[in-house]
Amino acid sequence: MPEYLIYFNQQWVGDHTPEWFGQRAPLAKAVVDEMKTAGVYVFAGGLEEDGPIYTADPNSGDVLITDGPYVESKEFLGGLTVVDVPDDEVAKMWAGKVAEACGWPQEVRLFGRHPDA
Repeated sequence: MPEYLIYFNQQWVGDHTPEWFGQRAPLAKAVVDEMKTAGVYVFAGGLEEDGPIYTADPNSGDVLITDGPYVESKEFLGGLTVVDVPDDEVAKMWAGKVAEACGWPQEVRLFGRHPDA
């Protein structure tokens, strides 16, 4: 089955209190548990907002590893979920559940073919 990426940019989250986030956590966990029960769960996780960022750039002939993002941007990935589902409609259904549980928008993208496929 095809795999889909469900993701959000951190800027879409908005400003909320710690209590608000605390109320969302069990809802998000319930959706992940539902995905696991349905057999569509591949991976899910949020990214550390203040964690380290490294870039690997091969354009100079040698791979240069540096601290920080490659391109400065106002938007950055906040978290993601990967599901293995039969089609776009099912992927959109799961994205809706994730969005409702988290309380902010999600985007859905189909992964390309695996190199070994």
